[in-house]
Amino acid sequence: MPKIVIDEIEYNTENLTENGKGQLASLQFLQTKMVDIQNTLAIYRTAQEVYLKVLEEELKNTGITPISEHVTDADSIL
Repeated sequence: MPKIVIDEIEYNTENLTENGKGQLASLQFLQTKMVDIQNTLAIYRTAQEVYLKVLEEELKNTGITPISEHVTDADSIL
């Protein structure tokens, strides 16, 4: 007997109407896509950190001097 838990209440999915089964399928599809998006975002964040570290190292190695320090996040592009 397949089941689903919603708000800590367990339901038998075999008792769902066709509409309910469709909604459940849509919810399961959505949850899978959200996990995929979260995983992709984690990859992008990791890549962003690497690019930032490489850029910082490049700035140090080339001797480029900052035009200002202690810039607020609102002024930052990263």
